[in-house]
Amino acid sequence: MTHRPLRIAHRGASREFRENTMAAFTRALALGADGIELDVHVTSDGMVVVHHDPHVEVGGSSMAIADAPAEVVARGGDDATRIPRLDEVLDLVGDRAELFVEIKGAAIEDAVLRCLEGHTGRFAVHSFDHDAIERVALRAPHVRRGLLFDEPPVALAAHIVRAGAHDVWPRVDLATAPFIGEAHALGARVIAWTVNDPAVGAQLTARGVDGLCTDDVRWFG
Repeated sequence: MTHRPLRIAHRGASREFRENTMAAFTRALALGADGIELDVHVTSDGMVVVHHDPHVEVGGSSMAIADAPAEVVARGGDDATRIPRLDEVLDLVGDRAELFVEIKGAAIEDAVLRCLEGHTGRFAVHSFDHDAIERVALRAPHVRRGLLFDEPPVALAAHIVRAGAHDVWPRVDLATAPFIGEAHALGARVIAWTVNDPAVGAQLTARGVDGLCTDDVRWFG
């Protein structure tokens, strides 16, 4: 059987709709994405919201999500523009795709885990903050965990073992055959980001990568 990596929609169908919106996630599901990747922060009153940057524009000025209440961050608008809550996305995705939740905010893993508790679909959390993922391992060892890399890691195996990581997410140029082989030897999936060139996707597939995080899943049908 021909190996086909998971096609993971980077912040939803972000080529067609504003990233990290309900419209982008709905479209990605309609296109048959195997996975949905998104970013989360937590508001000052504890709401987990889906947004990449740590700030939002409020009344023409920038405000940190961590300092703003949910009613300000997740305010009105349509599904193509507003910032959604994570629980809304959980309801939308259900068991239709694997959900990959990137922890962006600082020290928010407890709030994220509470929100994910009870979700019956497949999901995992991942982050550039490897300490946060290690804390997830202690507090919720049953939750699938991943580590993001944007530079060549020193002692990849040590990172994986320390966090008990199930997934590793190398930037596309870091997903070399040795990297993939080392991760696989420890039982970890390798998910490359962000892969927007079909030729590169084919090369990574030949190397045995397990997932392609992309702005348009149709490139890798």
